[in-house]
Amino acid sequence: MPVIKVKTIDGEEKSIDSGVGVVLMEPLRDAGLIDATCGGAASCGTCHVYFEDTNLAGEQTEDEGYMLESLADFVEIREGSRLSCQMKVDAKHDNCAIEIAPEA
Repeated sequence: MPVIKVKTIDGEEKSIDSGVGVVLMEPLRDAGLIDATCGGAASCGTCHVYFEDTNLAGEQTEDEGYMLESLADFVEIREGSRLSCQMKVDAKHDNCAIEIAPEA
């Protein structure tokens, strides 16, 4: 079971367990670390995270890219920016580090 290392908006560091194949948003939401207001439709940005290792971030979906573009005036968009609702956890994500982005 992959463990994700999370830096919260307050700077706290937490570790959360996630199953392989689970949408990353779900364990983050269940741990109370994000709101995930739209429930995974890539239409709100409240599940925006930054991957420390950009290679583990993977490719953004087209809809995700548009949503992140719309957030750019309000929050920092980085190379490792992802909407956690648009990616599934893989075994390679074990011990990866992410940071919760501020909400727009």
